[in-house]
Amino acid sequence: MRSPLLSSSCSAQSRSGPPFLDLLPVIERVTGRRIAASFGLNPAVKMRIESGETFDVAIINGEMLEDLIRQGKIAFGSQRAFGRVGLGVAVRAGAPKPDLRSVEALKRALVSAKSIAYAGEGSSGAHFTALLARLGIQEEVGPKLRSVGGGETGQVVATGEAELGVVPVTTILAAAPGAELAGMFPAELQSYIDFAAGLSAAATDVGGGNALLNFLTGPESDELLKSKGVERLT
Repeated sequence: MRSPLLSSSCSAQSRSGPPFLDLLPVIERVTGRRIAASFGLNPAVKMRIESGETFDVAIINGEMLEDLIRQGKIAFGSQRAFGRVGLGVAVRAGAPKPDLRSVEALKRALVSAKSIAYAGEGSSGAHFTALLARLGIQEEVGPKLRSVGGGETGQVVATGEAELGVVPVTTILAAAPGAELAGMFPAELQSYIDFAAGLSAAATDVGGGNALLNFLTGPESDELLKSKGVERLT
């Protein structure tokens, strides 16, 4: 049986595919279901659900999932918080990696970079642009910014079209081997995107949906999710 899935996975579909895509063969083997997966940015996935698109399981930002529960789109009590993704900086494979270990180091890296790609339509992009103003470097860095689609950020860095990329770490890892993770944002400046999964209120394959939810929140997926940049919620 084929279980439809809507996933936000922090990025739109790109040439390298969303990070969650690599997990599908494992999930299909564990759940015994073929999964038809569709990906998009958090707001886009939410809008598709609200417009009536059919699915069995949704993976999306936790706050948005709660709103969908209130709307009756996600089954009450099915929601499972399972991980979060932090912001990182990408460089082209083999390029020198800037020092990002402190707030001042990150500021220097951003100011000295010739070009910086970021996901303009996602929540990570909003945090990044607000952060530039907070750090007092908006005027210096602003002309260097390149707004791209969420899933394209790592690829833009991989091809050399931008020197740095600021995006959730899952997207950077998905762009390998062309791009590499230079490092995470310092703790004082970090912003996490929390993810939760829930069963559609109109799910046609409840058994398969629950099997998928159990896998995402169970210990057998810990290392897989970690390898893709997803931190467990504690």
